Amino acid sequence: MTSDETLLRELREVRRLRREHAGKDAVIVLTAGQRIADAVAATMGSWRFIIIQTTILVIWIGLNITAYVQRWDPYPFILLNLALSFQAAYAAPFIMMSQNRQQDVDRVQASADYQINIKAELEIELLHQKLDALREQEVLALTEAVKSLSDLLHAKENNSAP
Repeated sequence: MTSDETLLRELREVRRLRREHAGKDAVIVLTAGQRIADAVAATMGSWRFIIIQTTILVIWIGLNITAYVQRWDPYPFILLNLALSFQAAYAAPFIMMSQNRQQDVDRVQASADYQINIKAELEIELLHQKLDALREQEVLALTEAVKSLSDLLHAKENNSAP
């Protein structure tokens, strides 16, 4: 395969990758379940949630230990444990759904990044080939110039010799 055929093949590949990449900037539409899972995961993964839950737990335990109000959940706080278990049982699947969706998004992004890297590599290779071709032309032009100057110098030396 000649360098021209290789160059044409690579140009076609770069154009194909450009066309494919142009359609990948589409907006991702989330279902209601995905939006809910993302909202729950974002809320439960925040400092605000941790601070509010810690405050509620401290108040719950404090009110039940001091008996300031009627003890509705005496030590060992079985009702509190039940509520926290219930919360964990529902939170875990929401967080897993959100993580799985994010993993899918990351996989698509990694694939797009890979395609962009291939395109960049091909374009850099094409630039190197163009530079090499220009260098070859320049070397040929310089070689011809040196040859013609040498011929002129030899001609001048032959004309001035007695």
